[in-house]
Amino acid sequence: MKNKKGKEVQENSSLLPSGKASAPVMQSNGIVDEESLFERISAIIENRKSRAAAYANSEVTLMFWEVGQHINSSILDFKRAIYGKRILSTLSIKLMERYGKSFSVQNLYRMIQFSECFTDFQILSTMSTKLSWSHFCELMRVKTNDARVYYADDASHRGYGVRELRRIISRKGYERKEIANTQLTKQSSVPFNVFKDPYLLDLFGLKDNYLEADLEQAILTGIESFLLEFGHGIAFVDRQKRMILDGKDIVLDLLLYSRTLRRLIAIELKLGEFKAAYKGQMELYLKWLDRYERQDGEEPPIGIILCATASREIVELLEPDKSGIAVAEYWTQLPPKAEFERKIREILTEAQERLERRKLLTDEGVQRQIDYFIEQKDEEDE
Repeated sequence: MKNKKGKEVQENSSLLPSGKASAPVMQSNGIVDEESLFERISAIIENRKSRAAAYANSEVTLMFWEVGQHINSSILDFKRAIYGKRILSTLSIKLMERYGKSFSVQNLYRMIQFSECFTDFQILSTMSTKLSWSHFCELMRVKTNDARVYYADDASHRGYGVRELRRIISRKGYERKEIANTQLTKQSSVPFNVFKDPYLLDLFGLKDNYLEADLEQAILTGIESFLLEFGHGIAFVDRQKRMILDGKDIVLDLLLYSRTLRRLIAIELKLGEFKAAYKGQMELYLKWLDRYERQDGEEPPIGIILCATASREIVELLEPDKSGIAVAEYWTQLPPKAEFERKIREILTEAQERLERRKLLTDEGVQRQIDYFIEQKDEEDE
C-alpha cells in the first residue's frame, strides 16, 4: 500500500515484533478482528517483557562485576587482604540493610572472584546479554580462562539454561576438544576446535556386544543429542551415503554439514580399534565428496573416523589431519564421575606431552638442516 506521496507503508502493522506476518486486524468489511488484535498486542507485550528482562539481567550481572572489581582494587589488592577481610563483613551488613541479602559476605566474595575470572569488561558486557548471574556462578567453577570462554560461548549460542551448562561442563567438552586439537599438525587440513576426542555416546543406551548397525541406528534415533555433541551449526545430511566408483558401490556411514565451516563432514563408525587402512578408506570418501557433492562456495569436505579405541601414537605417525581426517574414540558407557575426570586428565596430559615431543623433534630437524647448511658453506669457503 502507498501513501499520498507514493511511498510504501505497512498496512495495519501486519508484522509481529519477531518480524513474522500476522493476520490483519481490520477485516475487509471494516470490522476489527478482536482475536487477532489480542494476539498482536500480546506479542508486543511478551516481546518487550522479554527484552526488559534480558536488559535487567545484564545490568544486574554488570553491577555485581563492578562491585567485585571495586572492592578488589580498593581493599584487597596491594597486600591489604587482612584489612579487607576485617571490613568486608561490616560493608556487607550495611549493604544488606539497604539492598537486601544479595550482598552477603559470601556473595561479595563471589563478586570479587567474578571480577578476577572475567577481566575484560567489553567481552563480559556481550556475554551478559545472553547469560545470567547464575550462569556465571557455574562458569567461575571452571579453572582456566580458555575453558570458561569456551563454555560461555557454547551456552550463549545454544541458549543453555544453568542446569544444561552444568551438564556440559561436567562432560568435559573443552578438555575433549583440546585432546582432539593435539592431533593437528601445522600442515593440517582439519580446522582447530572442530572435533572432540573421545565422543560421549552414553545417552544412547547401547548394551554390550552391539553391532555397527545398532550404533548407527542409535545415533539416528538420538540424532539431536549426537549433533549437539558435535557442536552448534551442524545439520544431518544423509546416512549410508552411496558412492559409485568404477561401477561399484561404496557406502559412508553418516554425512553431516557444518554451517559455520561451510563444509561437508563425513563420519565413519568402527566397532573395534583404529586401523591404518581406515585412513585410506576415508581419503577415498573425501575425494569423491569433493568431486561430486561439494557445491560452489563450500570448503573441501573433512572427515572423522570414530572407533571404540584408538592408539594415539599410530594416529600421530599417520598424520591423517593433513588429508582432512580426524580420528577419535567414542565411549558408549560413562564411568563414575571421579574416574571419568581422571581418565580425561590422563588422556589430555599424554596428548600434550606427545605434542611437545613433536614440536621438539620438528625444532631439532630444523636445527640439523641449519647445521648441515653451515657445514657445507664452511667446506666451500675452505
